[in-house]
Amino acid sequence: MLNPSNLQRIQTAISSLHIWPVVLIVGNMFFNIVANVAFKYSADSPNLRGLLLWQVVGNLAGLITVITLTWLLRYMPLHVAFPMTTGLAVIGVQVIASWLWFGETISPGRWMGGFLVAAGIVLLSGK
Repeated sequence: MLNPSNLQRIQTAISSLHIWPVVLIVGNMFFNIVANVAFKYSADSPNLRGLLLWQVVGNLAGLITVITLTWLLRYMPLHVAFPMTTGLAVIGVQVIASWLWFGETISPGRWMGGFLVAAGIVLLSGK
């Protein structure tokens, strides 16, 4: 029987489902950044042990990105989820990993490219 207490719990459970796509998108972007930072460290490693260690970290983070994308497909169609996660990964790696983490210089043209990717994500995710 649906009493007010049970109805409240059902409404809370339903409304909490809308947070999952956001959590999955943010998680996907985070682990994409981690994977690419690990691959950069792997490339810069002076020995085989460092190279292999960072490869393992990068590939595990990459596996998590695949899992988050797969899970995200429960909430949105592939034609929206894939370009959104891929575009956000490009922006995240460009800004957070390259520029902030490694201090790499990003040309104005590449910044413009990042903004165009962001605009494309907005257009693709529109209904």
